Amino acid sequence: MSELIYYDLKQTSGMAASLSVQVAKEIGRRIVSGSFEAGNLIDDEDALAKRYQVSRVVVRDAVKILVSKGLLDVRRGIGTRVLPRDRWNMLDDDVLAWHLSAPPNRKFLEQLMDVRLAFEPKAARWAAERARPEDLIEIAAACERMAKPDNSAEDFIIADSLFHKAIIKAAQNSFLASMEGVIYSALLVSIKVTNKDPRDNGASIPFHREVYEAIAAKDGEKAELLTEKLLKDASFRLSATVNNK
Repeated sequence: MSELIYYDLKQTSGMAASLSVQVAKEIGRRIVSGSFEAGNLIDDEDALAKRYQVSRVVVRDAVKILVSKGLLDVRRGIGTRVLPRDRWNMLDDDVLAWHLSAPPNRKFLEQLMDVRLAFEPKAARWAAERARPEDLIEIAAACERMAKPDNSAEDFIIADSLFHKAIIKAAQNSFLASMEGVIYSALLVSIKVTNKDPRDNGASIPFHREVYEAIAAKDGEKAELLTEKLLKDASFRLSATVNNK
């Protein structure tokens, strides 16, 4: 699963024509993967310009992009230093997407699942209380899309992502809507960690249907409990896979 799927789900390009954006992406991937370690200085402008065959102005703009995401800190007379993970803007689309190109990070995945467990069950409850007819149609359509027998692995994971996105949308909360990237990243990184075809998780489809049915029935308590159970089960299976590696 590539980061391009993440950008497609977010309906963003992920890569503009700008050379500075391309250089920022290359450096950002190295930071997220750990090639550039926290606390260390990265190469100076001249060295980076030579490596990427661009001007110093392009490098300078790329660094500004990464500074805005909390990955780098520039100090005059010292250089450009990689910041620790607790300074990164972890909800930034690029930062989340770049994790898909990096080696699997167990702690990152665990934290993603923690965040999902913190807000998605409540989102399901609120969806049951606030969903409009068109929201219910969207959730049901995503559920049916997951169950298509001719799904590719990519089709399945996209449908799964859209199911959870539709629930968040139905919750009618703008703050929650900004968290959808966490869902996409968690699902895509999970596939990378387990190296398992998501279609093999067909047993999860009835649980997704149950969540939809509870929302459609306006049973907020049941929707919340079922979503929590669904996510805890996914988290348990991921932990078991990682611990056995």
